[in-house]
Amino acid sequence: MRSVAGEVFLLQLGVVVLLVVAAVVALVVQARSAAMLDARHRTLAAAGAFAESPGIVAALRSAHPSAVLQPSAEAARKIAGVDGINVYTLDGFTLTHSNPKQIGKHVVGPFSRAAAGKSFTETFAGSLGQSVVSVVPVKDRSGRVIAVVSSPVTVQNVQSMVNRQLPVVLGSAAVVLALSAGGTALVSRRLLRRTHGLGPAEMTRMYEHHDAVLHAVREGVLIVGDGGRLLLANDEARRLLDLPADAEGRPVTDLGLEEGIAERIASGRSATDEVHMAGDRLLAVNIRPTAPYGTAGTVVTLRDTTELRALSGRAEVARERLKLLYDAGVRVGTTLDVERTAEELAEVAVPRFADVVTVDLLDPVLRGEEPPDVNTEMRRTAAVGLRGEHPLYPVGKLIRFVPASPMATGLAGGHAVLEADLHATHGWRTQDPANSLRILDRGIHSMIAVPLRARGVVLGMAGYWRGQDSPPFDEEDVSFAEELTARAALSVDNARRYTREHTVADTLQRSLLPRGVPEQSAVEVAHRYLAAQAGVGGDWFDVIPLPGTRVALVVGDVVGHGLHAAATMGRLRTAVYNFSTLDLPPDELLSHLDELVSHIDADEQEWQGITGATCLCAVYDPVTGQVTTATAGHPSPALVLPDGTVSFPEVPVSPPLGLGAGMPVETTTLTLPEGSRLALFTDGLIESRDRDPDAGLTALRAALAGPARTPEETCTAVIDAMLPAKPVDDVALLVARTRRTDPARMAEWDVPPDPAAVSRVRNACARRLEDWGLEDIAFTTELILSELLTNAIRYGSEPIRVRLLYDRSLICEVSDGASTSPHLRRAEDTDEGGRGLFLVAQFAQRWGTRYTARGKIIWSEQALQDGAAPPVAVPEEALLAGWDDDAF
Repeated sequence: MRSVAGEVFLLQLGVVVLLVVAAVVALVVQARSAAMLDARHRTLAAAGAFAESPGIVAALRSAHPSAVLQPSAEAARKIAGVDGINVYTLDGFTLTHSNPKQIGKHVVGPFSRAAAGKSFTETFAGSLGQSVVSVVPVKDRSGRVIAVVSSPVTVQNVQSMVNRQLPVVLGSAAVVLALSAGGTALVSRRLLRRTHGLGPAEMTRMYEHHDAVLHAVREGVLIVGDGGRLLLANDEARRLLDLPADAEGRPVTDLGLEEGIAERIASGRSATDEVHMAGDRLLAVNIRPTAPYGTAGTVVTLRDTTELRALSGRAEVARERLKLLYDAGVRVGTTLDVERTAEELAEVAVPRFADVVTVDLLDPVLRGEEPPDVNTEMRRTAAVGLRGEHPLYPVGKLIRFVPASPMATGLAGGHAVLEADLHATHGWRTQDPANSLRILDRGIHSMIAVPLRARGVVLGMAGYWRGQDSPPFDEEDVSFAEELTARAALSVDNARRYTREHTVADTLQRSLLPRGVPEQSAVEVAHRYLAAQAGVGGDWFDVIPLPGTRVALVVGDVVGHGLHAAATMGRLRTAVYNFSTLDLPPDELLSHLDELVSHIDADEQEWQGITGATCLCAVYDPVTGQVTTATAGHPSPALVLPDGTVSFPEVPVSPPLGLGAGMPVETTTLTLPEGSRLALFTDGLIESRDRDPDAGLTALRAALAGPARTPEETCTAVIDAMLPAKPVDDVALLVARTRRTDPARMAEWDVPPDPAAVSRVRNACARRLEDWGLEDIAFTTELILSELLTNAIRYGSEPIRVRLLYDRSLICEVSDGASTSPHLRRAEDTDEGGRGLFLVAQFAQRWGTRYTARGKIIWSEQALQDGAAPPVAVPEEALLAGWDDDAF
């Protein structure tokens, strides 16, 4: 109701109500007046008709006039619809009356005029109340008045007639009022939409602001109708377009405007800051549809950009340059690869800054080395923007810049060199005179040479070239080229440093990994190592031959990548190898390794400590076919039986290295059929960002399953099935196919604790060596066996057992139930014994002691060549070599 539409609605509704009330009153008054007039006419007609009725004169002169006239008068009254037809004598006595009780009574009434012979009608207060009465004289034939006839109608009856018409009048008034209110509401609703619900004050303020803005704004405003006809133009639009005074209402194309801008304004299509000429002015035109804010059409704004054109052009160039620098910061240096970083610099500058970009780097930079102080010999590393055959040096070419060339000048001065017009200068042509003309023929006309400098060191040169329709470079371009090149140079230097560190780490890691698998007869081995995409890491593997033809298979993983991980891996691998030389079982080996890692982490002098390491150790004995496995936080191995069945034996998992806190390491021992395959791997093989370990184990099971394959074929199948070209984590895989020692190449004897038994065992050993074709080493073997067996009988305890193994070497093992370990020492002159182990060390290639659950084993190995032992010194010479020359 506070809106203009609401006020108009109330005003219209009030007017309608007043009109309806006035009409009702007028109708009531008119009805009353008409009823009164009708009553006058009716009474006059009834009185006149009765006065002129035949026989009335005779009835009046009869003896009883009332008796004669009263029935006739009553009948006539009913017919006429009046309240009575009364007949009076001239002297005022009532002859007939609608109320019979009034007959014979004398009345005083206005009958003088009727007695005079005149008829009249008047309102009279009689016996019936306020009434309309018509009086007519009754005349005889001579014209003499002999009586008076009156016919009254009471005002109450007249009002009842009006009241009977009143419902119709009021109903009609109500209908008229409802229709008028509905029409007014529709008009007000439409007005509400047109005025958007604004109040009078708001409407006034809006139109005042509209006029103020429309005529005061310094921007031309046009409103064009749907048919291209101009509806409104403000003062600025009239000035900018030089419109005639009667422009409004005329088609835009008839206003004498420039053809291009006139057609664009009349088209009705949206536009944003389109530039058009209007006379000598350069106008920015914006066109928007007026819908849904108004009727179909467009609103056009015009802005004079003649003076701002040059300024805006420079601002746009500056904005593009800033955006290019931002893009360069995001896109250059994403790979830490020197060559790719140079390519990214060229790609980000073409074609937004230059048509062709070349990048030349020093060879030491490409290798990750420190660049020399002064060197004008560079290798073309990147060239972007060249198509087809081109005259510029190709990528990969080694270029030596001549002193007069812009590249050499920029290197000598340490700043960018601008050649704005290559046609006008000749110094750059000395670099390659033959190709200079070809370069100009290709349309290249301007260039900037900028040194790639980072941290005060020159890494190379960047060349920016423009040709075809591009404008030549200027001094502002030189500043931008230096800024762009300086940012890229930091990325190139970072890539160079990373390349150097990666090369060192890779070299260290590769040097610390096994270069080959040692010769042994227990297993057939194949292995793979794949460096991660982020660089080399700390995964390693080892195959370590152990005494008694056994072999230790080891796989480990150090968390992280780079030099630290590689160095830590080397330390752990060395520790594992050293512990293995002590012939420790897997659980003791991992316990010692865990203690070592704990000491390394606790030592504050260590440069970083070990952030995390795991290890898996498995020892396989081909004589028994048993493998003993222990793990410290590492995945268990996979076992592939000869029939292709794959399983993952449950190995008790101990905490990772350094976290064991002195807890014992548990082992699992399995007996494997000959031809079984053991697959030891690091977690990078089964885990990745998009694959959980369970899914990885399922995939590994599928890759290992199938018919019998060699370890080499197994490694290839697993790597192809499990890993992408560039794994996220480095991977070590070791596959070993088990073998069993031929019983025919073994000999065992139980020895009683009797020195006399030594000769019998020695003779049995000589016979077995003869069967094996090893007669040439029988004497030295008997000597070694005699010394070891004598020591076992003298210092050991039962059970005493001797075993010979004919493998790549001849292995002699003497076991007993004692845990004391012999030590090699040089005997003194006065000692009666102590020279037995010295003799064993002289004649055996290796010897040692390992402990078992029931005692110890002293073993020795003698090398074989083509199935026989090499020539050895005679026993006497060997004995004499055990003493100094001064001992005699």
